[in-house]
Amino acid sequence: MERVITLHIEKLPEGVYLATSDDVQGLVAQGRTIAETLEIARDVARKLIEFHDGTSGAPQFVAAADVFDYPLIVSA
Repeated sequence: MERVITLHIEKLPEGVYLATSDDVQGLVAQGRTIAETLEIARDVARKLIEFHDGTSGAPQFVAAADVFDYPLIVSA
């Protein structure tokens, strides 16, 4: 099942990107690029969700929809 989680991504003074999420407790991912950070965050989220799926305190996630908004950043 696909799930939707919201990531907060910020560029740190060191030049790397940091991703965290209020939706998945403990999710912290850092990468040199946004793409790398997203890839790492996806892997971390998957592992945290698998861990929580068997517990009674598992977070409730919104199922992925067929229609959604996605912020696309384009430099011109």
